[in-house]
Amino acid sequence: MKENEVNTLVEKGEMLPLMEEFYTIQGEGFHKGTAAYFIRVGGCDVGCHWCDVKESWNPKLHPPTAVNTIVENAMRSSKNKTVVITGGEPLTWNMEPLTNGLKEEGAKIHIETSGAYPLSGTWDWICLSPKKIKLPTEEIYQKADELKIIIFNKHDFIFAEEQAAKVNGNCILYLQPEWSNREKMMPLIVDYVMDNPKWKVSLQTHKYLNIP
Repeated sequence: MKENEVNTLVEKGEMLPLMEEFYTIQGEGFHKGTAAYFIRVGGCDVGCHWCDVKESWNPKLHPPTAVNTIVENAMRSSKNKTVVITGGEPLTWNMEPLTNGLKEEGAKIHIETSGAYPLSGTWDWICLSPKKIKLPTEEIYQKADELKIIIFNKHDFIFAEEQAAKVNGNCILYLQPEWSNREKMMPLIVDYVMDNPKWKVSLQTHKYLNIP
C-alpha cells in the first residue's frame, strides 16, 4: 500500500499507529485489579515532562495497523472482552472505526485520555486525566466517569479542585502520585484525601506488581 493511501486511512481512523497491545491487569483508578486488554496508540503532543511512555509521542515510530487486525487481536486475547484504549493520546485519532469494530464483538471499551482533543468513539468508561499544558475540551467533562489527577507537586492539588469543579456529579475523583515523586507526594495525598473525602487515592499498582 502506498504511503499516501496509508495516511488517508490513518486520518479516517481505519488504521492507527499501534505502539503495543497486551493482556494484563488494570493498575489504576476505578477498575484496578481487573483483567483487561490494553491497546496503546502512538501519537501525543501534550508533552508532560514526567510521562512514562514518551516513546509513544511520535506516531511515525509506530506501524499503521488496520483496525480490524487490532480488533481481532483484542478479541482473541481478552478473556473478559474488556478493552482499554490508551496512548499516547488516543483522541488524536478518530476512534469511531476502532470502537465500532470492538462493539460488534461485544467488547466493553474504556479510554484513558487527557481530553485535549474532541471525543470520538463509543465508550463504556471514560477516564479523564487532564494536563495543565493542554486542557480538556468542555464536552468531555460532563461525560467522564472518572477524573484522575496526577500529583507531582503541591500546586497540583489546586489544579485538581479546578478540574473537579467541571465534571459531572457522578464522576469519581482520584488523586494519583507521579511515580518518580511518589515518596514525597504520597503523604500529602493521604492527608488531602482525609481532609477532602470526595477524593480517592489511586496508585499505579501494576508497577508494584511488576506487570505491564
